[in-house]
Amino acid sequence: MDFDRHFAKTPATLEEIRRRVMFALDRHPLCRGIEFDVVSMPRNRKSNWTVTLQQVAPDALWEASDIVADIQEAYELAAAA
Repeated sequence: MDFDRHFAKTPATLEEIRRRVMFALDRHPLCRGIEFDVVSMPRNRKSNWTVTLQQVAPDALWEASDIVADIQEAYELAAAA
């Protein structure tokens, strides 16, 4: 079994990642309306993008961070064509 292929991250554009984060945050009652931005970063061993969260209510911080972490485990920023 090819574990690398099985656990490989799905490539996505910044806009696709932004939409996935937006929909995921909007599904959680505490995280609705959180302002954020998806930012490209130099590749490190975990990810090549990150999310900056702005105006997060204190009771929503952990939930929003967990949601973003789950998405970061699944997607990597696709190389520009």
